[in-house]
Amino acid sequence: MRRIVIAALSGGLFGAGLLVSGMTDTTKVQGWLDIFGAWDPTLAFVLGGAILPMLLAWNMTTRRAESLAGTPFPAKPDPRLGHNLVIGSVLFGAGWGLVGLCPGPAIASLSWGGTGGVTFLLAMIAGMLVAQPIRVQIDRLATI
Repeated sequence: MRRIVIAALSGGLFGAGLLVSGMTDTTKVQGWLDIFGAWDPTLAFVLGGAILPMLLAWNMTTRRAESLAGTPFPAKPDPRLGHNLVIGSVLFGAGWGLVGLCPGPAIASLSWGGTGGVTFLLAMIAGMLVAQPIRVQIDRLATI
């Protein structure tokens, strides 16, 4: 039960942060990417505001054996950049730039109604379903 409460509070805080910062508005994200036009730097402040608390949180995990939910912390990721990370990042960034939404704001924007958010969500779910088979093929090609 504690884990569900913490997840709900965390999700609510994340959603409220997206709403307050304006990151559910696709024109904000597209303005950040429009460096030769009407560039909007506010996304940099949102990202910076997210990095600082995360640095503190990761620092606190080094002194704890488990999370507040009672689960162990995941192992630190491998610092090497593999083809999966690079290809996935390029695809994520391309989708983000084309639509102006990443998964968190896309889900939050569903509350506004309209077909844009639903279309994005369906496309995101389809991408999640095909990701693993595609990754297997990419891994197979990388070993050749």
